[in-house]
Amino acid sequence: MSASQENRPELYEEVKLYHNAREREKFDSLADLYAVINTLQHLEKAYIRDCVTPKEYTGACSKLLVQYKAAFRQVKGEDFPTVDTFVKKYRLDCPAALERIKEDRPITIKDDKGNTSRCIADIVSLFITIMDKLRLEIRAMDDLHPELRDLVDTMNRLSILPSNFEGKEKVSEWLATLNSMQASDELSESQVRQLLFDLESSYASFNKVLHESN
Repeated sequence: MSASQENRPELYEEVKLYHNAREREKFDSLADLYAVINTLQHLEKAYIRDCVTPKEYTGACSKLLVQYKAAFRQVKGEDFPTVDTFVKKYRLDCPAALERIKEDRPITIKDDKGNTSRCIADIVSLFITIMDKLRLEIRAMDDLHPELRDLVDTMNRLSILPSNFEGKEKVSEWLATLNSMQASDELSESQVRQLLFDLESSYASFNKVLHESN
């Protein structure tokens, strides 16, 4: 060690990206967004290479798209008005992820042509989207209503589901609950917990029907 280094203790200080809690939260949000986009890119490649099944891909992709929206909302501003500016800034090579983000749906849904396969993919995507919104503490009526309504409509169109399928009845009851609320009203904590439980059990029942129909 040279004498000049001994006289400059600042050379051994840890370099910090942030100096307060607000700056730390900003960098955490940037890291979260980077991780979600990078994961989505790898998922797209895995699907193209047939390393994951369409069902696994659809569920994972739908979840990542919800997480992306929540993460980008935290960093969107003057520095990053669009996701493209973020990708360029941090030199992310992710064309497949950007394509998926712009289409805002898994490629499995885009490729199906209004048949049974598309209905199934739509239902899987909607179940995952709504459950992830609830886990992200998104509970306002106008945030949950569109997907819940689409879930009811799509399940009603799927002919392989029995007319008395319990999942349809549960989801329809929750749609009726949301219909009785104002757009800005929010579900209570106990309602969120019950809705999440009902969606999880309905999703499990839906997968059981698919398995038995094959």
